[in-house]
Amino acid sequence: MAEESSFDGSEKEEIASSGNGLGDFASMDSIESRWVTQDDEDSDHNIDDDDDDEFYGTGLESEDEEISEHHRLIRTGRRVDSFDVEALEVPGVSRNDYEDLTVGRRVMLAFQTLGVVFGDVGTSPLYTFSVMFSKSPVREKEDVIGALSLVIYTLLLIPLVKYVLVVLWANDDGEGGTFALYSLISRHAKISLIPNQLRSDTRISSFRLKVPCPELERSLNLKEKLENSLILKKLLLVLVLAGTAMVIADGVVTPAMSVMSAVGGLKVGVEAVEQDQVVMISVAFLVILFSLQKYGTSKMGLVVGPALLIWFCCLAGIGIHNLLKYDRSVYRAFNPIHIYYFFKRNSINAWYALGGCILCATGSEALFADLCYFSVRSVQLTFVCLVLPCLMLGYMGQAAYLMENHADASQAFYSSIPGAAFWPVLFVANVAALIASRTMTTATFSCIKQSTALGCFPRLKIIHTSRKFMGQIYIPVLNWFLLAVCLVVVCSISSINEIGNAYGMAELGVMMTTTILVTLIMLLIWQINILIVLAFLIVFLGVELIFFSSVIASVGDGSWIILVFAVIMFGIMYVWNYGSKIRYETEVEQKMSMDLMRELGSNLGTIRAPGIGLLYNELVKGVPAIFGHFLTTLPAIHSMVIFVCIKYVPVPLVPQNERFLFRRVCTKSYHLFRCIARYGYKDIRKENHQAFEQLLIESLEKFIRREAQERSLESDGHNDSDSEEDFSNSTLVMGPNGSMYSMGVPLLSEYRDLNKPITELNTSSNHNPFDTSSESSVSEAEQSLERELSFIHKAKESGVVYLLGHGDIRARKDSWFVKKLVINYFYAFLRKNCRRGTANLSVPQSHLMKVDMTYMV
Repeated sequence: MAEESSFDGSEKEEIASSGNGLGDFASMDSIESRWVTQDDEDSDHNIDDDDDDEFYGTGLESEDEEISEHHRLIRTGRRVDSFDVEALEVPGVSRNDYEDLTVGRRVMLAFQTLGVVFGDVGTSPLYTFSVMFSKSPVREKEDVIGALSLVIYTLLLIPLVKYVLVVLWANDDGEGGTFALYSLISRHAKISLIPNQLRSDTRISSFRLKVPCPELERSLNLKEKLENSLILKKLLLVLVLAGTAMVIADGVVTPAMSVMSAVGGLKVGVEAVEQDQVVMISVAFLVILFSLQKYGTSKMGLVVGPALLIWFCCLAGIGIHNLLKYDRSVYRAFNPIHIYYFFKRNSINAWYALGGCILCATGSEALFADLCYFSVRSVQLTFVCLVLPCLMLGYMGQAAYLMENHADASQAFYSSIPGAAFWPVLFVANVAALIASRTMTTATFSCIKQSTALGCFPRLKIIHTSRKFMGQIYIPVLNWFLLAVCLVVVCSISSINEIGNAYGMAELGVMMTTTILVTLIMLLIWQINILIVLAFLIVFLGVELIFFSSVIASVGDGSWIILVFAVIMFGIMYVWNYGSKIRYETEVEQKMSMDLMRELGSNLGTIRAPGIGLLYNELVKGVPAIFGHFLTTLPAIHSMVIFVCIKYVPVPLVPQNERFLFRRVCTKSYHLFRCIARYGYKDIRKENHQAFEQLLIESLEKFIRREAQERSLESDGHNDSDSEEDFSNSTLVMGPNGSMYSMGVPLLSEYRDLNKPITELNTSSNHNPFDTSSESSVSEAEQSLERELSFIHKAKESGVVYLLGHGDIRARKDSWFVKKLVINYFYAFLRKNCRRGTANLSVPQSHLMKVDMTYMV
């Protein structure tokens, strides 16, 4: 039976006077049982209860610090967390989904990419020349040659050179998109604003950290600046959120542009068709399109792959036909001097035409954002061998036709189709447009999933549509939301030219974000020559800024709707990230003190009932304040309590055998544990609660056995009189990256006398807790181990209950009005309507117990 209550700052005094010892828990620091390394000179000091900054600071340690960590640990007695030791036992590196595919399977993937990745860029010939020449009318043949030259070099520069040859290699273990780049940077520098990083996260095998070489000072300097500057962290986050907002806006305008331009061909074939009729047909097609989205990428990719193959063959065939029939001199467009002539003749109109020219590169971001659905090689192979040649032939064929038919520039594609092939091509074009509309929709799903896992978007229900590949997803709420906004855009902006301007604005926003993030990756991770980095940044960002200046100049034509939509999405993400950060920091400040836990004793000042309680909270370290609220609210607490933190780390996947990390909280008699369940942003959380419980208990037993084994080894080490003085209190452990760590007498605190003060324990440096014979010590350790394992089994048999601690935040009365508005209304609304973090476990209501708590911030 679920219980709900609230707690805020006004209730602290009432709890303090209740006589159960919980009065100071909101204001005192906490510390959990750690593995401590102490030099002789420090043996007379207490354990520092304030050493939480290494976890609650701005992020996990920098890699240059990690290199020398083992020296500092041995020399200065710095502590290594037990989570780090747990994480040292990871197996080999996890593999990408596509590494062991057969040749036939790779060909099948390349075939599927046509329908999922290249639909957007493949349908750009429908509208590129039409939008360009609406802004810069054709006056002579040289205008057509200049426009074609612009299109050719835009295709070569942005989709081919930038994305296919460079950006695709900046993927995060097969994952692409704006947040994949941000995640990759987050693993190499402490840039996250939510302070929940642990050093043990870097031990996940899929982290694959490349530590900056000492010779490359600029990599280390950039890393240091990013980690130490709060302004740079916020700017980087704002940049990523703005890019993501543009991706979502792109997911709205892409279907509108593709479908409207395809259906618009009816006006060429049937003179009686008006624009209003085109809009109505487009609305019907869009509803059908978004309704089919739920069937998944793999199923739809196999279905629409042949359709896109026919479409690209049509582009090439029509292009070759027009080249042979009309004017072959369009080959002159490969000489870039014609771009100069085009601007010289048309001046300001040529600059406006750039807003239409960029449409030939729309879909370039989908090459990267949809990478999670396929492999890099399959995308590169398909683009270079099929997509790019067909696009080139298609644009050249249209240009050849326009050389002799200037008046048809407003419908360049459909007018250039040979008469006998018009209706078949119109049908294929509409099918291709519907397929293209799915391209950015699937990219949007992928980007939203990544941003949710990294704490920058409210949690939504995510459906995985493929059992083979985990990256293929469907988000129902987002799907219907995009449809609603898309219909608003189609009905309110009926002009293809205005939609095209909005389209270019959204695409360029994402492109510029990607350029800046890839530049950071080049400097921080790839560590390539600075001249190459500068060339990449200057060339691509410069070109994109020129294009952006053209589309932004026409923002008043109606494309401002997309800009407003992007701003709204940016606001939602920023408010969610800000509220999450404030809530986490508040929970850290108000966590329970370990001094208080010791005062309460092993019974925690209440009755310990048989069973296991899994208390869910987002803290990665410390006893959450809401646990004290459970103690004051419930008449009893379970005999074993595990604080479970579901944590997403900046990697795509976390192997199952690296999922759980444990630490003992307080001494053994308390039967309190901390568990961090780690997930990557590409991981599937679909296990039922029985499977989750079984995995968790098995991992806990492994932890306890390893703990006992380590205790035995430490006992033997204390009896070895030949140990060197500097290492007499140390146990050396080698991590998977070859780093050596001195653990110093770990895992002994739980075997100490519960009533013995910590000061006495630390100052008694000459006292050996294992002065008895070796055989007696081993026997006692084995008996202790068996007793604890038996206790766990009995608690498991008594039942597992999920204790959900739901913490909300409210702005204080003396806060600024804007803060009250953001926290009390916007963030509260998002949090109330988002999906709960434990929803994926499908826990029966009879196993749930919930207590709400409100923090005043």
